[in-house]
Amino acid sequence: MPVVVVESPAKAKTINKYLGSDYTVLASYGHVRDLPAKDGSVDPDHEFEMTWEVGADSKKHVKAIADALKDDQQLILATDPDREGEAISWHLREALTKRKSIKADTDVRRVTFNAITKSAVAEAMRNPREIDAPLVEAYLARRALDYLVGFNLSPVLWRKLPGARSAGRVQSVCLRLIVEREMEIEAFDPREYWSVRALLATPRGKEFEARLTTLAGKKLDKYDLENETQAEMAVQAVGSRDLRVTSVEAKPANRNPSAPFMTSTLQQEASRKFGMGAKQCMSAAQRLYEAGHITYMRTDGIDMAQEAVDAARDAIRARYGDDYVPSSPRIYKNKAKNAQEAHECIRPTDMAADAAALRLTDADQKKLYDLIWKRTLACQMEAARLERTTVEIASPDGQVGLRATGQVVLFDGFIRVYEEGRDEPQDDDDKRLPQIAEGEPAAFAATGLRAEFEKAAEKDAAAGAATAGAGRDRNGHAVIGGGDAVLALQHHTQPPPRYTEATLVKKMEELGIGRPSTYASVLSTIQDREYVRKDKNRLIPEDKGRIVTHFLLNFFKRYVEYDFTAALEEELDDVSAGERDYKELLSKFWRDFSAAIAETSELRIAEVLDVLDDALAPQLYPPREDGSDPRVCPLCGEGNLHLKTSRSGGFVGCSRYPECRYTRPIGGDDGAGDRVLGYDGEDEISLRSGRFGPYVQRGEATEEQPKPPRASLPKGWPAEDMDLEKALTLLSLPREVGRHPEDGEPIEAGIGRYGPYVKHNRLYANLKEVDEVFEIGINRAVDVLAEKAAKRGGGRGAAAKPLKELGEHPEHGGPVNVLDGRYGPYVKWDKVNATLPKGTEPADVTLDMAVALVDEKAAKKGGAKKKAPASKTAAKKAPAKKAPAKTTAAKKTGAAKSTAKAPARGAAAKTGAAKTSAKSGTRSKASGES
Repeated sequence: MPVVVVESPAKAKTINKYLGSDYTVLASYGHVRDLPAKDGSVDPDHEFEMTWEVGADSKKHVKAIADALKDDQQLILATDPDREGEAISWHLREALTKRKSIKADTDVRRVTFNAITKSAVAEAMRNPREIDAPLVEAYLARRALDYLVGFNLSPVLWRKLPGARSAGRVQSVCLRLIVEREMEIEAFDPREYWSVRALLATPRGKEFEARLTTLAGKKLDKYDLENETQAEMAVQAVGSRDLRVTSVEAKPANRNPSAPFMTSTLQQEASRKFGMGAKQCMSAAQRLYEAGHITYMRTDGIDMAQEAVDAARDAIRARYGDDYVPSSPRIYKNKAKNAQEAHECIRPTDMAADAAALRLTDADQKKLYDLIWKRTLACQMEAARLERTTVEIASPDGQVGLRATGQVVLFDGFIRVYEEGRDEPQDDDDKRLPQIAEGEPAAFAATGLRAEFEKAAEKDAAAGAATAGAGRDRNGHAVIGGGDAVLALQHHTQPPPRYTEATLVKKMEELGIGRPSTYASVLSTIQDREYVRKDKNRLIPEDKGRIVTHFLLNFFKRYVEYDFTAALEEELDDVSAGERDYKELLSKFWRDFSAAIAETSELRIAEVLDVLDDALAPQLYPPREDGSDPRVCPLCGEGNLHLKTSRSGGFVGCSRYPECRYTRPIGGDDGAGDRVLGYDGEDEISLRSGRFGPYVQRGEATEEQPKPPRASLPKGWPAEDMDLEKALTLLSLPREVGRHPEDGEPIEAGIGRYGPYVKHNRLYANLKEVDEVFEIGINRAVDVLAEKAAKRGGGRGAAAKPLKELGEHPEHGGPVNVLDGRYGPYVKWDKVNATLPKGTEPADVTLDMAVALVDEKAAKKGGAKKKAPASKTAAKKAPAKKAPAKTTAAKKTGAAKSTAKAPARGAAAKTGAAKTSAKSGTRSKASGES
């Protein structure tokens, strides 16, 4: 039977269903070979020769394929239809050839399909081809570049910036985007401006809202009303005049649907609508693809196959009627220069099947499929037809003019199915206006705007918005006005928003950085490296991320430039198109890059920090309100501040260390500022900012006490709310709760590295809330500690109490028990632990069942032939005579020793197992040796 190889077992199962019993379908489980993480895996001195190694986990999969080829010499490589898929097929062919499983007469074919459907698989099988050499060379070039950058640049970071973990060709450019956006936000100077709105009514009593556009006969620009005084004058000008409608203009407008999904737009929309990260989105999409529900999900193509277009139009007609089907199909053209070698969009394989019809049980898959299905149908639907209305209102003297805008949906079209999400909220003129006629008066409404704004503000205040309240809108901006019908609203210009994963992918796509297959892994890497953290779906750079970025900008600027990275991506695309030699590309890159590495390697850490300190000066040392030198230490007033590094990243510290221990994060002092909170006797109690966040301190460092008492602020305690009482409470920790009733030893409560806790001897038990540290009593503390001791089996070193005792092992002896572990109940015999099958209750486990589980686990560990308990049993029946203790090691083991002629050896001596006699000349299998 022909052997068909795909990447995953799920995909193999689906394809095997279509091909039937005439084929053997196996999975490679992804890439089978990779570059070893050691120097020399890519050799620039020998034409970038690459050393590949079959992974330990992949050897058994390669062997399974090789074994299958013994019976049939036809190999069909059916991996994914993109660059990575082509590379996996190439690796498989090379690995199997090296094993001599592929011979001269072996028929090796490559097939690809964009969707795992019966028709697509059958069509692919009818049209095999050779492995695409340019596509493989593009993969080799990218892999070599990533290796050369990562393996040569990362060690420079380790040496020059303690705490920095890695750098990468695309990863570092992505990090730069996030860091530079944060710097823009920090440098942003908000500008105040005001707007004036009025609530008006038609002669028929219908209300509508209008905004001031003309004042004193002059058209208002956005920033013309700069302060509260000007805003109040504008309110008075509007409120003191009669108003009349001068024009009503209605214009038809169409809204067309968005193009179908490609990888980046799918990730963006999943982030906007569901808060899915790129990795989570691609994982769900991968499973949908492997199950045959959607087409291939790594693509920057937006074209759709003609049969799919026809199927979509039929589904629209069947569900919504002919009015929703345009007269001709919509055609979307790809704007990408080289569309990831898988040109079709991401779409359902069956247009008639919605999420409910598929009966998907996984929540992520269900949501994502529904999104893809709706977007695909919407892209082939009629446009939405709207009517946009603009109403101009003015005073008879022309001094005041207002405008009201709105729209009416005349035909919903594609909106009935789907509307694209937005990254940031926008002010839309989509309110529906009442019937308004030109020339009629526009009176001020009896019920005003103030009540509307304050009601919304009170609602937000009740929900915890500290800025909202009376006289303010829901954003905390002032609301003023002489009456309720005309109000002036305060605004401030806003800094650019932090990136979400969606907006960052969009920006990378705009700049031409990375490709669909890299977005998710790059975003995961910068978070795993702790360069970036995600808070409320926004990406915020950590201090070590800032330091790494500025290091690269100052010493390897070319390699984190957006244009350079985008141009390199285009050159790599040329390789995949067969238009460029990949080794020439690598040679050109390596020549300059290796020179930059060599130059930077000679720098000392102090020189690097001096350069970074100067580069970061505007952010590290902003002007102070009192005009004093921003580099002077605010604590001692003598030392100068300077950038320093640690394992956790960068921070600002005083040059007089250790006499002065002032430190603060490079991002600032949390807005609270270092300050003296008061005095406890003669000791000064102060709030300070350190590289790990704000903390309180008693006194100053002295020769007798170089590290004065300190306490970090626990989570949920804002620095700006700290006072002397709270500081003394923190500094009093740990507090003694009382004495344990069993042994009389003290029980303490405190706040540690992992949060609030209670402690008795060496046993720690976590508390849920910080407040419990100050409130917990002796009875509650004893209960919490007892619960923790029970989970740990009675404390450090004590044996856990079995949930069920099953008896002795029938063959080897030794107790077999069911215990409760960290990951659930398990069977234990000797040193073998076997997890219970899912859904099995401990009470239902029998001795036979437990022995089977133990034997299976021991076999997996390679210990099926071990007979440790047998040796123990034998030792019980016929105790070996103890030889005189000759060494300290022998005393420590406490093992029963053999005679002097047969000294104990190896692991057997360590375990203390009974030994055989001198005549046997063998080593005990109880030790696990063979």
